[in-house]
Amino acid sequence: MNYAEQASGSNSGSNNLPCASKPIKGNASRRTFGMTSGRSDLFKCIAFLLVLVTLCISSCSDPDRVIDDNKPIANQNWGYGNKIRFDVQIDDPSVAYNLYINMRVTANYRYSNMFVLITQSGGSMKKADLARYELKLASPTGEWLGQGSGSMYSYQIPFHKNYRFPAKGRYRFEIEQNMRDNPLRAVSNVGLRVEKSR
Repeated sequence: MNYAEQASGSNSGSNNLPCASKPIKGNASRRTFGMTSGRSDLFKCIAFLLVLVTLCISSCSDPDRVIDDNKPIANQNWGYGNKIRFDVQIDDPSVAYNLYINMRVTANYRYSNMFVLITQSGGSMKKADLARYELKLASPTGEWLGQGSGSMYSYQIPFHKNYRFPAKGRYRFEIEQNMRDNPLRAVSNVGLRVEKSR
């Protein structure tokens, strides 16, 4: 949000303002500069506080979220070699988590489903865990199952419910497409959400 300082208008009713034929002396000039600088600092302070309040409201409205991030697919063409990576910091392995894959496709996507490979590594895991998942994107009648916004359809599909991480630490998730098409066209964004299970 941009903040603009309003220019001070003339106040013809005030007797304290100097008339045009009398220039402002040096001290008055310094006082005017100080007022402008103070006003600018005030606006900066207000802007900073608004940013903090926005961040606070955002975190309070989704308190269980650990990560909910999406990354764009260049030219909406998802190739085999393009692994979408997300790093997740787990500080409390004693609680269960829900894990979702976020997917956004255009109306030009050719299939009713999508197969993806998800690799999980890091933390206390001695070797990476690789699993294949099928994402249902449309019904048998061809109706999109995601939330529509123009020609885009968004999905948030669970692939782990009440999952417990083996230990505290940083985990990496890599998502890659596993369809026959290379590249897989009309894929706009791929993402990951991890939240504490309630």
